[in-house]
Amino acid sequence: MPPLDLLADTLGPQGLLREAGDVAPYAVDWRGVYRGRPEAVLRPASTAEVASALRLCADLGLTVVPAGGRTSLCGAAVPTEQGPPSVVLSLERMNRIRALDPLDLSLVAEAGCTVESVQMVAEAAGRFFPLHFGAQGSAMIGGALSTNAGGIRTLRYGNARDLVLGLEVVLPDGRVLDDLRRVRKDNSGYALRHLFMGAEGTLGVITAASLKLFPPLLKRETALVAVRSPHEALRLLARCQASGAELVAFELIGRPCIEITLKHALNVRKPMELSTPWFCLVEAGSTHPSIPVREALEAALMVALEAGEAEDVILCESEDQRRNLWDIREGFPACSRQEAPGLPTDTAVPVSAIPDFLDRCAALIAERYPEGKMVAIGHMGDGNIHLSLQAPPGTTHADWARRGTGFEERVGEIAVELGGSFSAEHGIGQSKRAAMAGLKDPVALSVMRAIKDTLDPAGRMNPGKVLPPG
Repeated sequence: MPPLDLLADTLGPQGLLREAGDVAPYAVDWRGVYRGRPEAVLRPASTAEVASALRLCADLGLTVVPAGGRTSLCGAAVPTEQGPPSVVLSLERMNRIRALDPLDLSLVAEAGCTVESVQMVAEAAGRFFPLHFGAQGSAMIGGALSTNAGGIRTLRYGNARDLVLGLEVVLPDGRVLDDLRRVRKDNSGYALRHLFMGAEGTLGVITAASLKLFPPLLKRETALVAVRSPHEALRLLARCQASGAELVAFELIGRPCIEITLKHALNVRKPMELSTPWFCLVEAGSTHPSIPVREALEAALMVALEAGEAEDVILCESEDQRRNLWDIREGFPACSRQEAPGLPTDTAVPVSAIPDFLDRCAALIAERYPEGKMVAIGHMGDGNIHLSLQAPPGTTHADWARRGTGFEERVGEIAVELGGSFSAEHGIGQSKRAAMAGLKDPVALSVMRAIKDTLDPAGRMNPGKVLPPG
């Protein structure tokens, strides 16, 4: 029996896509940069089917590329163009909530649940799942954990890995690692779940996760603050953190980001006069309505104005005003692609090093890429800055990529030199393997390869991703 027929028998009529038109969406990444040629798409509906599919793929000599919502920015969820025969294993049919315990503040979700759907289930139960980023309506829990996604609330709640109590994972040989426990304390040996978060499907397939929930934020206060420089923004962050208003988010936004979003986005309004080069979007929140969040945040902002650390402030008076600010922030990535080609980066440095990082990147652009524009936006509260080199209008993507050769690599080097990372929240995938080879600690790479060789000795799980050749 042909290999694909064997897989069809294992997964049923809805579990295998093989027609070219059906497979095509799974063969290209979200940005359209990376393309592969999968033999088929597997769509298992249960952990048992994932296990059977992996065992059968091993017998057939097929490599496996796990995929969730396929919103990766690094080409992690599509086969490599020149790789061995492969299938995409999509978790989209595994989208059930297996358990919810509001008193235990936990929820067990299958890997194909979208991040947004988990948020909604938690909210209906009077609880809060804080992972939040622009693609949350499409991104799935399995992919978010596999890439250790971040987002705007990392400052308060941590990255994806910090929201996990346990995992269920199918290993490359088809064995199921059942570590779905929901306890906060477990000292029974290695924390195996952390091997698979950030591994981008190279060590196995996450099929379900026990997730932490939190009490809902019953009060939120949001402000937009105009500042002259990242140095002022850093002082403002420290002042807000010391104010007693518990920060949920602190975003740094360059003026061009707001201008681009106002130009291209629908239904967003100019929030204030754009009279400074930089702006901070600040949000504080409380789980109890009697906590004086607004008073504490307002007092900190007024002192910042008086001290010359801020030029202008708006403190939102309505949910509509608050939503407009976040629509501007979250709408920028899509709007930037409408404006002109860009060479984006995803770096993190210690929070105190952000001004130095941005100063050095501005000097780099002025010296080597003067025709480009520095566009920067990011999660200042956790040190993750997304900096892009934007092309002049009319430049093609291909031409700008050629003219910007070396830009992403040098920005990553600057981040590492300042004690940071060249990949903060988007992962490695295909796009950052060269950076892994040049910037990752050699001992760390050696340990990672040893783990890969132990769990996946045949190299069948998502080949050509994360680990550099060698």
